[in-house]
Amino acid sequence: MEQGPPMLTVGNPVPGFREAMHRAGIVPPAVVEPDGALHRFHVEGDRGGSLNGWYCLHMDGRSAGVFGSWKTGFSCTWSEAGKRISTAEHEAFAELVQEVRSRAKAERRALHEVGARNAQAIWTAAVPANRDHSYLIAKGVQAHALRQSGAALLIPLFDSHGLLWNVQRIMPDGAKRFRKGRAGGLHSPIGDLTDPASLLICEGWATGATLHEESGRPVLCAMNAGNLLPVATAARAAWPGADLVICADNDRKTAGNPGLTAATAAAKAVGARLAVPEFPEGASGSDFNDLANLRKGAA
Repeated sequence: MEQGPPMLTVGNPVPGFREAMHRAGIVPPAVVEPDGALHRFHVEGDRGGSLNGWYCLHMDGRSAGVFGSWKTGFSCTWSEAGKRISTAEHEAFAELVQEVRSRAKAERRALHEVGARNAQAIWTAAVPANRDHSYLIAKGVQAHALRQSGAALLIPLFDSHGLLWNVQRIMPDGAKRFRKGRAGGLHSPIGDLTDPASLLICEGWATGATLHEESGRPVLCAMNAGNLLPVATAARAAWPGADLVICADNDRKTAGNPGLTAATAAAKAVGARLAVPEFPEGASGSDFNDLANLRKGAA
């Protein structure tokens, strides 16, 4: 049987819209405005001060809306059940959803571009990193192309086209702080990326420095396990002839071993090889930097 257009109801759409957001795993803001405008809000669990959540809710006869998270890329449409709307109204709602998503994408791009300009200014004003910085000493690695602003090491984050979008600060005590702005799909490179025959991809910068120093191969540091797949996908597109190797963190003491799980999935997705650090029984550590320092201590 052919189905008609969706069902909507007339009335206050806010409670139902908020409930839909809860069901999708997004806690809505304290106040939801059904004014047809694009609103941003903080998503619980995201970094403090971030506004990755967004929504748009109409009640001009359609009582419908759309919401999502810029951080995860998730988005969902919603309409209140009860009253059958016309095909024309249904088409208008579809156009609304597309318009809101386009506006959200454009706004996010504009925010990222502001962040990129700020990151470039910070990077330009910084000085070459002190090779005796306490973080570098603790990790047993060289500074490579890092820069320094005050006491903070600056880790540059580029896309596969070589454009700088963000920087991460690493403090002398090892505390890591990302600036607001784009992070997904970005990497910090170590070594020469001019037509590489082989390319290593890992999580943390110190791990990447160790891998580069021990192998001589260029490395892309994804900064976290969740970013391995986006970085590997971009690397496969940018350097299709390179032998990609995903160098996992072996989080063997953490339930589910998230480092190895993410690295395995990324390797399978892009047809890369997988390298996993193996530790002696009872030894601490999870990544290739930990393993290198363990070997140095045993020497």
